[in-house]
Amino acid sequence: MSNSKLALFCLLTPLLMVSASSAQAPSIHVKFITIQVPGADETDLYGINNFRAAVGSYLLDGTGHGLMISGGKVINIDDWQNGSLTTCIAINSSGTIVGHYNNFDGVEQGFLYQNGSFTDIGPSGDISAAYGINDLGMIVGHYYDSGGNEHGFLYDGNTYTTLDVPGATGSGAWGINNSGLITMFWTDSNGFTEGSLYDGSKFTTIDVPGATSTYPRSINSAGDIVLSWSDSEGNLHGALLHSGHYYKFNDPNGTNDTEALGVNDKAIVVGRFQPTGSPFFRGFAATR
Repeated sequence: MSNSKLALFCLLTPLLMVSASSAQAPSIHVKFITIQVPGADETDLYGINNFRAAVGSYLLDGTGHGLMISGGKVINIDDWQNGSLTTCIAINSSGTIVGHYNNFDGVEQGFLYQNGSFTDIGPSGDISAAYGINDLGMIVGHYYDSGGNEHGFLYDGNTYTTLDVPGATGSGAWGINNSGLITMFWTDSNGFTEGSLYDGSKFTTIDVPGATSTYPRSINSAGDIVLSWSDSEGNLHGALLHSGHYYKFNDPNGTNDTEALGVNDKAIVVGRFQPTGSPFFRGFAATR
């Protein structure tokens, strides 16, 4: 990505991100900016905080790196001491990052990155990943138990709480806002992925209309949720759930897949798309 595009990304106007098309509301134009690390084959953006610092990962010369873009600079976030393939998923207003990496046994491990140091996150010694963190430092993610069963978790800094959607064959938690609302993805009895919003006592279904599978991702303080969803042909698309309406959209440069993955309180959305003729993804930032 050129320095001018980096600078432009950092100065994005904080307007409400709504959709290019919607099943329940009129269409509204969306501005997309492509984000690419210079020389990288692939760039993926997963999260963005209220100071427009974005996190994700990129692939360069066959090596995966964790990524933060802040102040117009690309900063590597790599836990080489404990493994490889670091992926940064979410960042809060304090700049604390969560994500996952592969340890030296090739097993996915959740992490917390704060003040230049990594801390492993996850309630189990098996596979885990941290997907969301709010400004209070509460972390959500998923893990697999010794029997290979997938569960969501909430970590408050002292205690892990397992989160399982009733009736699901597997559950995971992705986003958490400052009110403690948690977005969850789960597998139904037919093998499709569905979404729920958990408020600490009940689970409310949040499935995109017409989707075969729905993957809720980040949630901001206003309760806006970004989602990825698949159609009957298996192609991925983005969506925003705002005030009870699902707004669907695609990056105009995409071919088969657009994924909406992160949203901040300014309603700036980040994610990734697959360009025409390329096997690799590019990152994007989107505003109205």
